Amino acid sequence: MSERHPMFLFYFSITLAIASSAFYHFVAKSTPHNVNFTVSLLVTYAVAFIVTLFTFYFFPAPNGVLAEIKNLNWASIALAIAIVGIEFGFLLVYRSGWNLGIAAVLVNVVASLILVPVAILVFKDKLTWINIAGIFVCLIGLLMLNWKK
Repeated sequence: MSERHPMFLFYFSITLAIASSAFYHFVAKSTPHNVNFTVSLLVTYAVAFIVTLFTFYFFPAPNGVLAEIKNLNWASIALAIAIVGIEFGFLLVYRSGWNLGIAAVLVNVVASLILVPVAILVFKDKLTWINIAGIFVCLIGLLMLNWKK
């Protein structure tokens, strides 16, 4: 798909990520408070497994699933642990009374700020002066989000 339509994939991917993230936070905040976390996540991941199976239609594994599994590294297991941490974390955040908009922004900005040195040191990403200015704007935004009247 990406070889034939690189611009479509470029814009579709970010749109999907943004829409899914917004929907995720809405649904996480809407999860009933009287439901056990583990049961909620078991259902979530069972449905996610089924939805993921359907994505093979759009992104088939020409050499087969087992061949693809052999190409995996530690990142798939670590990603699963991170996802469960995010899920439990946000369920706890919203159950403890955090505001929907503030919690999502706070977590994403702080996580992004933590990732800046990782991106530079591990992935050799480059920052421009505009990027650095944006980081300071994010820091000011965090102060404003948490400002008490």
